Amino acid sequence: MTTPIGTTSPPGLDLDALSRWFATNVTGCQGPLTAAVLHGGRSNLTYRVTDGHTSWVVRRPPLGGLTPSAHDVGREYRVMSALRGHGVAVPEPVADCINESVIGAPFTVVTYVEGHVLRSRADTTGLTPFQLRRCADGLVEQLARLHAVSYTEAGLKGWGRPDGYLRRQLDLWRAQWDLVATRPLPQLLRLYEELNRALPRESGASIVHGDFRVDNTILDPVDLGRVRAVVDWELSTLGDPLADLGTFLAYRDPAVDALLDSPAATDPRFPSPLELAEQYALVSGRDISMLTFYQALAFFKIAVIAEGVHARHLQGVTVGEGFAGAGRSVPELVRAGLARLGRRQ
Repeated sequence: MTTPIGTTSPPGLDLDALSRWFATNVTGCQGPLTAAVLHGGRSNLTYRVTDGHTSWVVRRPPLGGLTPSAHDVGREYRVMSALRGHGVAVPEPVADCINESVIGAPFTVVTYVEGHVLRSRADTTGLTPFQLRRCADGLVEQLARLHAVSYTEAGLKGWGRPDGYLRRQLDLWRAQWDLVATRPLPQLLRLYEELNRALPRESGASIVHGDFRVDNTILDPVDLGRVRAVVDWELSTLGDPLADLGTFLAYRDPAVDALLDSPAATDPRFPSPLELAEQYALVSGRDISMLTFYQALAFFKIAVIAEGVHARHLQGVTVGEGFAGAGRSVPELVRAGLARLGRRQ
């Protein structure tokens, strides 16, 4: 969903300053820019900008919040640049700016990719089960392709520390909770402790997206099984690939309905989480026998993310619509995580 393109600067974007910067740094820019907010993102702010001839996407951190390390637009720009030519569909990087004086924050520019985004269940209305199966197969294939990329060959050897990734993820999101929490939630802390007790040996190491789901992809409108671009790489690092699978499956669960306002992935006609997991195992050749832990970890992470969205919404620093349900979703996500571990509520 996009707000109408206009000459007035949308929140967080100084169009006059951006136009001057584009004139110097973006090849082919032919004049002043107009812009519109691209809705759907719950963290970094995303805009479609155009000079009337070419369109680009500009990303910058949110207007406020307490977790700046989770909004590193330069980091996602670097990983997209590294993945070009390695079989993973990413937008073409154009330029990045670390000088906060231009628009008040660092920002990145990539090509605008035309395509279809399945964001809500309204977007799946009228699609056939065959089309939804094609879409699911394309997503699973794209995830398996990402995990098959050699991070050394892609120039990302120092992108993260694969060893101890699961332990660090647990501790990272526990610390993030302390930064964003708006109310006490003992069950979230219980889920953290249960995950600590269930911590498995890591299944391997690869580039991980960190937030892989259907609405973070742009699809070919004619063939939904063809992914034109995977976007929103701000949580990417090197780590256990099954954590990405767990996140993908968690977003298939109705527990995310309030957070994402009835997302497309929870359409009951999509393949089930088990079918998706088995397809991933078939395509990737990976052992998924410890999958329940990875799903529970994903629910823990998404619960903390949802609380951060809720906190920013309460502060009045979100841009766009669809944020009101984030706070309500947190207990549901925690319950889903405990259920995956076989724990009673």
